[in-house]
Formats: sequence, C-alpha cells, structure tokens
Amino acid sequence: MKKLLILLLPLLVFSQQPEKPKQEKTIDKFAQMYDVLATPNMYRTASGAPGPEYYQQQADYKIDVELDDKNQKLFGKEIVTYTNNAKETLDYLWIQLDQNQNSKKSLSPLQNGNVTDPVISTQAFSRRYLEEKFDGGFNIEYVTDVLGKPMNYTINQTMMRIEIPKGLKHKEKIAINIKWWYNINNYLIDGGRSGYEHFDKDGNNLYILAQFYPRMAVYNDVEGWQNQQFWGAGEFALPFGNFDVSITVPADHIMEATGTLVNRAEVFSPTQLERYRKAENTFDKPVVVVTQEEATAAEKGFSDKKKTWKFKAENVRDFGIATSRKFIYDAMAVQLPSGKKTMAISVYPKEGNPLWGDYSTQVVAHTLKSYSAHTFDYPYSKAVSVHAQDQGMEYPMICWNWGRPEENGTYTDRVKNGMISVIAHEVGHNFFPMIVNSDERQWTWMDEGLNSFLEYIALIEWDPQFPANRGPAKKIIPYMSGDPKGLEPIMTNSESIRQFGNNAYGKPATALNILRETVMGKELFDYAFKTYANRWKFKHPTPEDFFRTMEDASAVDLDWFWRGWFYTTDFNDIAIKNVKKYYVSNTAGKDAEEFLKKQRRRNSNPGPMVYMIDETASDFSPELKKPFKVSDFQTLDEYVNKHFTNEEKAKLKQPQYFYQIDFEKPGGLVMPIIVELTFEDGTTETHKFPAQIWRMNDTAVSRTFAVDKNIIKVQIDPKEETADIDITNNIWPKQETKSKFD
Repeated sequence: MKKLLILLLPLLVFSQQPEKPKQEKTIDKFAQMYDVLATPNMYRTASGAPGPEYYQQQADYKIDVELDDKNQKLFGKEIVTYTNNAKETLDYLWIQLDQNQNSKKSLSPLQNGNVTDPVISTQAFSRRYLEEKFDGGFNIEYVTDVLGKPMNYTINQTMMRIEIPKGLKHKEKIAINIKWWYNINNYLIDGGRSGYEHFDKDGNNLYILAQFYPRMAVYNDVEGWQNQQFWGAGEFALPFGNFDVSITVPADHIMEATGTLVNRAEVFSPTQLERYRKAENTFDKPVVVVTQEEATAAEKGFSDKKKTWKFKAENVRDFGIATSRKFIYDAMAVQLPSGKKTMAISVYPKEGNPLWGDYSTQVVAHTLKSYSAHTFDYPYSKAVSVHAQDQGMEYPMICWNWGRPEENGTYTDRVKNGMISVIAHEVGHNFFPMIVNSDERQWTWMDEGLNSFLEYIALIEWDPQFPANRGPAKKIIPYMSGDPKGLEPIMTNSESIRQFGNNAYGKPATALNILRETVMGKELFDYAFKTYANRWKFKHPTPEDFFRTMEDASAVDLDWFWRGWFYTTDFNDIAIKNVKKYYVSNTAGKDAEEFLKKQRRRNSNPGPMVYMIDETASDFSPELKKPFKVSDFQTLDEYVNKHFTNEEKAKLKQPQYFYQIDFEKPGGLVMPIIVELTFEDGTTETHKFPAQIWRMNDTAVSRTFAVDKNIIKVQIDPKEETADIDITNNIWPKQETKSKFD
C-alpha cells in the first residue's frame, strides 16, 4: 500500500550551506564507552560473559571457635586450604584481618577530620576524651604449615601476608594453620558490623559474630590481589569455598549460622527437634521451634556447661554466627519458583515481639521467592533473619536486622515498614554479592545498588502501596539536584563517597528502575538482568561485565545511559520552551517564503506544496483558523485521489490540528522525553521519544503533533518516572505556583 508522504512539508530534498556553530560540541554523550571500559580479553569477553580462560581461586576452611560469654572474647583456630587456579605462581598469600579495624593501632579513626562541637553528650565526651580506646584487633598466636612449621608472615593493618618459600604453582594447594583470639566489641557502644548487645535488665548478651576469623583475600585476573585495606566503608571481597565450622558456646544458648546444622539432635531438645521437623513441611506460616517462654527461662540460667554446634557449608564466600540464650526461634518452608524447597528462619529475643514473630520469617520467605523469580533459584538450604538492634548486615544464609518495638510491645508503621525493608534488603544480599560475588571493597553499587533495586521490586510485590524509599524516580531528586560539590559519580571507590546511602544504594537502584520501566521495558530488561545473574552466579563480575551483558542480551545500546548515570553527577531536567499551533494553507506566508529562499533546490519541479502557518505569525489570517480537512485543499485532495484506492483512503489519518512543541534541556543527562497531551474533551494521549532524540542537539529539540482534537495542556513526564529535578517547567500553559500562604 502506498503511503501519504507529505502534509506538513513538500516532498523535497534541500541542501543548505553549513553555518559556523556558535559553540563546538565537545562531548558526545552517545559515544561508545571504549574510553572508560576495560578491554575485553580471554578472561572476560566483549559480550559480558566469562571467557574461556576465566578462573577463580578457592579457599576451604576448617574452623573451631569458642565463645567466652563472661569476658566477651572469642578464641579460634583454623586450617585454611587454598587452591591456586591461576596459571601464574604465587609467592605469597594475603589474608584479611578485618577485626584489626577495632585495634588500638587502627588508622581508621584517623582518616577523617573532626571539629570541637559546642555541645556534646556526657557519654560521647567521656568516650572521646577520657576513656581508653577499646582494643578489639586479632591476636595471632601462630601461623604454621600442616607439619606445624612456623611460616613467615607480616601484618599490615587489616592485611596479613604469608610467604610461600617455593611458591604456589598452578593447581597446587597449600594448607595453613592459624590460631587467634580477640575481644568482642559491644557494637552499640564501639560500633562495628558485628559484636554483641548487652541487656541490662537480665544481664544477657546477644552475639552476632562476623569477620571473626582470618579470611582469604581475592586474587583474580582484574587486579591480582585485592588487598586494599578495610577502612570501614568498603565491604569485603572474598573467594568461594567450603566450610566446616564447630562453635562452642554456653549450653543454654540457641544458635544459627551459615551452613547446614549437622548435629541438630545434639543441640535441640527432643520437643524442639520435633517442632523443627514440622516446620520443614509447613509453607503457610512459621512454626515456633523455641518459644518465648523457653527463651525467657533460659535467660535466667547462665549455664557453666558447654555445647558445640557444628555447621557445614559448600560454595559460600563467608560465614556468620548468631548466638544467645535469649533467642526465640521460628521457621517455615519456602517453595521456590522451580518447585525446590528451602527454609526461612528467624531468631530474636522477646524484645523483638510481637513484631518479629508476626513478620520476620514471612518477609524472609517472600524475599527468597521474589529474588529467585528475577534471577535464579536460591541455592542454599536456608536463609536466617537475626534481630540485632540498630544493625543491617549480611552474610551467606544469615543476616542481622533492626526493628524493635517499644517495651510495651507497641510499634509505629515507620518501625514496622523499616524492619520489613531491612529484612528484604539483607536477605536479598544472599543473591548480590554472596552469590553474584562482586568486589564490594571497590564497587559498592554492584552490591548495594543492584540489591536495593531488587529490594524495591520485592517490597512492591509484598504490598503495591509499600512506602519504599529507594527505587522510585522522584525519591532520588533531592540528592541529584543537590550541591554538585557534595556529589560523586556512582563509579567512585567506596571510601571516597560522601553521601553513601544516596550514591551507592539510592541512585543505582533508581537508575535500574528507570532502565527497566522507562528505557528498556520490563521484558527486555528482565531477560538481560537474569542473564547477567546466571552468567556470574558463584563468580566475580566487574562493572564492565554488567554493562556489557545488559546490552548483549537486549540489543539496546545503553552506553549513553551508563555514561550519564554512573560516570557523571549530571541531573535530568527537560522543559517545555514553547508550543505553537499551525494551520494548513494553500498559499505561502512570509515564513514559508523566507524558508524557501534559503534553500537550494535539487529538484527543479517539486510539484504542489502544502504550507504551514503559525497562528502567531504577523501575516496569519483568521480565515485559516479552522479544523483541517483534505478536501479543503485542492492539490492535496488530487494527490490523495491519484495515489490511493478508496480502501486505502479510508485508512488514512484525518488530523485536524497541528502543534509544534519545542523542548529544551537545562539538565546534563540525556533521557527519553515522555509527553502527555490533554485534549479539550478531557482525554489524554502519551508520546514517548527515546533518548537518542538529543543526539544532534543536546540542548533543544522540537516535535510536531498532528491530532484530531485541540490540545489544552502539555506535560512532560506526567508520572514522574525520569527523575526530572524541576517539574515547574514541565507543563504548558505554565501554571502558577501557589505560595504556602495561599
């Protein structure tokens, strides 16, 4: 079928002498990112997938630790077996001693400046100026080989180098024995991602233990050893391995930890064991395994006897422990999208009820199902939520979460929703970075940002009206419109970020949400994101691997998006500069005559023309001010009758009005233009133009709309889905902003 090719302008090809631009274009925002991305190689391909030479190291642990509850100390020894899968020989190994951040000799407290506050609490004054600093660093008693021979080692702050006299060749293994102890920090007083909380009323402690053992650093094809110091913000880059861990605690403690509990019958009472077996086949609500009454009775015991809990875990990157005689324990089974089963578990003191008993395990179960649907089936046997005041931290299969009711058991919606959010977030970290194992020490956003994005989806699936703070585009506007001096690009090292939550969590989560809902569409995005997750599960991806996979699996060129959102602090601001209404005429007005004078025709006989006249033009005739009809214009009517059959003519559009909308872009980001037209009868029509509309002019662009009704309102981004920082310039006719007094 032939198509009508002219309405607004004649079917002519014009050429024009180029004019010297006022300002040269210095930045191509649509340029491919060859200048910033690492060059693909045999380890990591240009598609974003692991290459044929990709490798990763393995670290297996056999650990025995004992908790001294009376003195808040932890004693341990381990055998770490390290396999070198790199083709190069290693002359030494690097081991992380993250507890050394709590050492008296730690440099972490000295890395930031401070000022003398005019007002300070008594406790803060005492801790800052009077009290001796807590000393919680590792005390290494020995490092030996399997035969007990001492090995040479050097400790540099939070890193320990162990020398290998003959080198560790490709595919060789080495076993190292390490014995240590350290003072456990009260994390509410001394800070930290783990430690203990003391309950004054009953004299008990609740322990959340992590970074509690010397841990192997990552060695990979990207930077060799990842041995950046742990200053506090950048979290942990770790290799995968298998764990065999025995934990000795007071006999009246209840515990959960990474891995499968292999001696449950020895540490649970027969009644508790029976309840747990029931929970393994209960999918609708949690089964209480250790009741509040049992936990309250245990709080009074302070047993001098000991009990050893034994856990085994395969293909995990870390290990966490939670133990206390105060713990209530509940659990339920979870059916994943594939039909496989896992367990959702919570442990919490009575101070967490009724909030925790009502919600925690249910949120764990929901999160596992939601994340699995968007990535891959959760591969581990359980996920545990631990109640820990003012905490939010993650480890394989276990995480600490805040959210405590008042002493009388009441709580606000803010506390409840905050608890639900943090549980979904920390449980979600099992996927990123515990399985899709990115380098948190360097790229916080690959851990926190991707996880915050999936957390948002999980929360909306939990409750479509959930008040999520990270993910919706408009929530990031205050940050992105802030003083540029206080902002850094997302692609900034963890230790150099000033607004950590906004930069590493909120902005990347928002970017991915916009990418999914506005730029790519859910179908393309979800397929690509799932491809990335499955390509890199149980591996070590880089930002390049993520960027390339998202494009490779979707056929959407996103270099402009990564460049703007991740490598700059630019903001989005698109405005309506002008709206003009045009009418069709048989004769040329002054504007048309001037336009034609500037052109040099390539076709000497272009045929009949159609002229468009702006109603604000000085020579505009009121006679033109009527709805457009093809039959009113003889030459156009003849063209239609000549080139189209009656059947084809019936399918032609019949616009009555023509509007040119001029858009301008005060903001630096290039983004799609979403424009909603409201007509005189109250109906609306939405048009979406891709970001590429700005590729020839980064500051201004126009579009003409042929419609069959008069437009009374034009609005950019009506659903606030592009993080446009100034919506006052998004509406035509311009609306008056009422003052607070009005």
